[in-house]
Amino acid sequence: MKWPIFRPVAEHGLLVELGDRIDPLTHAAVLALDRALAARPFSGFAEAVPAYVNLLVRFDPLITDHRAVETALRALLRAPDTPVDAKAVRRVDVVYDGPDLDEVARRTGLSPEAVIAAHLGGSYQVALYGFAPGYAYLSGVPQEIALPRKEAALRGVPAGSVIIAAGQCIVTTLTMPTGWWIIGHSPTVILDAQGARPFLFDVGDRVEFRRVAS
Repeated sequence: MKWPIFRPVAEHGLLVELGDRIDPLTHAAVLALDRALAARPFSGFAEAVPAYVNLLVRFDPLITDHRAVETALRALLRAPDTPVDAKAVRRVDVVYDGPDLDEVARRTGLSPEAVIAAHLGGSYQVALYGFAPGYAYLSGVPQEIALPRKEAALRGVPAGSVIIAAGQCIVTTLTMPTGWWIIGHSPTVILDAQGARPFLFDVGDRVEFRRVAS
């Protein structure tokens, strides 16, 4: 299949697909297009939402249309990449007291302390935002603890839980169900709905976890 592929989304959006598998090069291309749009937006541009392999581009249908937006995006894809600003490094404290820590250790053949060391040693980047406010998906979980999701979800998982699954990590921001493995909790504020900066992370930021006692 030849990339990119452009798919209309309702009357006000265009999905730009740059691949069909999660890998660093494809995600870098998504972020590069996101940067280019921020630097050189087309007339009628409203918002871009990056994911692992695609970018959703929203626009004002009273100003432009799918065909014109696709033309503008193809021009941006052919243009030289917009220089990358130095991304912030966000530090997140973790108490490793999660109810699934021992089970993660059992399934991976590691000790609980080795699971913690592996998690602390990951190279994390904010890849995208998910379905809940501040729900940032972090890539970079080490392979030795990259378990698949659980067979069944658990209800009522509290905000601040540090969860891992499928090579990704999230610090939850709301109480909700999850089928991911809960290895700890974080006292770091990720979502501040009343603050000038509601979300701690920007897409592309690096994240470092720091172990704390409580």
